[in-house]
Amino acid sequence: MSSIFDCRDDGQLLAGLRAARQAIGRGDLVVLPTDTVYGIAADAFSARAVQRLLDAKGRGRQSPPPVLVAGVTTLRALVADVPEPVERLVERCWPGGLTVVLPSQPSLSWDLGETHGTVAVRMPDNRIALELLQDTGPLAVSSANRTGRPAATSIAEAEEMLGSSVAVYLDGGPPRTGVASTIVDATSLVSAGAVGRVRMLRSGAVGIDELRDVLGDLLELEPEQDPESEHTHESEREPTSEPNA
Repeated sequence: MSSIFDCRDDGQLLAGLRAARQAIGRGDLVVLPTDTVYGIAADAFSARAVQRLLDAKGRGRQSPPPVLVAGVTTLRALVADVPEPVERLVERCWPGGLTVVLPSQPSLSWDLGETHGTVAVRMPDNRIALELLQDTGPLAVSSANRTGRPAATSIAEAEEMLGSSVAVYLDGGPPRTGVASTIVDATSLVSAGAVGRVRMLRSGAVGIDELRDVLGDLLELEPEQDPESEHTHESEREPTSEPNA
């Protein structure tokens, strides 16, 4: 049977974090609040736990979950390299609603699915999530919903969709933004060096103007993503892929 903790109450917060740590250690799943939407989390280094996450969502291995981290130090441990433009980007946007895709560290023994040698990493701007991450280390986290349904912005929505597949639910109240993270692909900065660019995969909580302010001409947009393009429409700038926490 699942346990639900109202983490807005200090007593339940401590009990909830303890139960969540224990659940992650057992390979079970936890729903946690983030600044964007609620996420469903598993030990990133347990292939069995990651598969349970994918099964709970009704998702295949071709859609590997991103990884949430407690800080830039952990990012550096998970990826092959952090190029200088990415350093500037995370300094501006972390903690916050930006997910960065980079080549993963080859020495890591994990199985997130069909990642093609990359990993998507984010540092959330949420006290409860960060406290849990500091205790557990990196967590594989996807939006708390069944695939094809909207991402949960409340514990009630998450529980209705995910039910007993989740061991512990941490209720942190409404997310700050309720908007999924922006995703950028910076892998070409590692493979192509100075000629590489950062490609925007999905618009979200961090806007194009803020990305441009940091990256300048290094930011690569498709015509339908570019607000200055005559081919752009508001509906086309909405995220088209399933949200991730």
